[in-house]
Amino acid sequence: MRMFNAIDVSASGLTAERLRMDVISKNIANANTTRTVNGTPYRRQVVNFETQGEGRSFQNHLNDQMEKFSGVEVTGIKEDQSPFKNEYEPGHPDANEEGYVLKPNVDIVTEMANMISATRAYEANVTSIDAAKNMAQRALEIGR
Repeated sequence: MRMFNAIDVSASGLTAERLRMDVISKNIANANTTRTVNGTPYRRQVVNFETQGEGRSFQNHLNDQMEKFSGVEVTGIKEDQSPFKNEYEPGHPDANEEGYVLKPNVDIVTEMANMISATRAYEANVTSIDAAKNMAQRALEIGR
């Protein structure tokens, strides 16, 4: 097993969680955007994670576990296909003839809960890196 494998795994988690926080921030910033470039309301985006090397057999994972880097990778950012909110605002410039406006499918409470989750995961990865660094330092001190 590589000495710094734990740091590599946590570093991949840091990168993925940072991207997740960026996408959540974008969702929150566009929570009231009723018209985008394509003429529709903003559609919420979701980051998809996957274990690096996904799709390999269990035997391959087992054989390579001590040698290969394993972590997380972002497989894509997809749009949430849930329906838009329909709110009655007759004075809004994007209101239809009945006075209803299509609003983004972004729920601020959900986004804030996801942001807290991403922040905690980021902090956990930082803690893991610190622990691995401290173990490596202690191992070097034993050799003195």
